[in-house]
Amino acid sequence: MYLPILILFALLSSSYASVNDFCVADLKLSDTPSGYPCKKASLLTEKDFVYSGLGVAGNTTNIISAAVTPAFVAQFPAVNGLGISLARLDIAAGGVIPMHTHPGASEVLVTIQGTILAGFISSANKVYYKTLNKGDIMVFPQGLLHFQINSGKGSVVAFVSFSSASPGLQITDFALFANELPTELVTKTTFLDPVVVKKLKKVLGGTG
Repeated sequence: MYLPILILFALLSSSYASVNDFCVADLKLSDTPSGYPCKKASLLTEKDFVYSGLGVAGNTTNIISAAVTPAFVAQFPAVNGLGISLARLDIAAGGVIPMHTHPGASEVLVTIQGTILAGFISSANKVYYKTLNKGDIMVFPQGLLHFQINSGKGSVVAFVSFSSASPGLQITDFALFANELPTELVTKTTFLDPVVVKKLKKVLGGTG
C-alpha cells in the first residue's frame, strides 16, 4: 500500500526539481509576451539579484521638476517573470508627475520624504486624492489615470512598487501634445482651443 505513495512522492519531487526558482532576464535576447528568456543559471551570481540604482536621486531639472528612476526588468533583470518591479520618485518643490497610466500594472506608493498630493480617477470618473506625509502609502489600480504633486516646500522622495516587471507608461500630456497628431484632431477630441493646443505642442515638442 505504501508503493503508490512512494511513486507519487517521487513524481512530485522530480516535478518540483524541474521548476525554475527564478528567471533572470537575458537582455541580449528579445522580449516576449511572457517575459525575457532566462539567463543561464550557471552564469548567475549574487550580484544578479541586487540593484543599487534607486539609491541615487534623479535629475529634477526638467519641465516637470521631477524624475522617475525605474528598477524594471530592463534595469533589474532579476525581476523578470516575478510580477514585481520598483521605481524611485524625486519631485522638487513645485514639481509634478503628470496625469499618467500604467497599462500593465497596479502601483503602490510609499512616501519617504516631503508631502505629496496624489490621486487617481476611476473608470466612473470619480476622483480619489489625498495629501500623503512621510510613511503614508497609497495604491493606484491598474490602468487608471493618476498623478503625484509636491504639495510642500521641500523636495519629495517616494518609492513605488508595481505588480509587473514591465508596467508600461503613458503620460496623457505627452500622448496628446508631444507627437505629430494634428492640432485639428486634438482640438476636436479634447474641446481645447486650437491656440492652446499649438502652445502645448510647442512646449512639449509636438508637431502638426
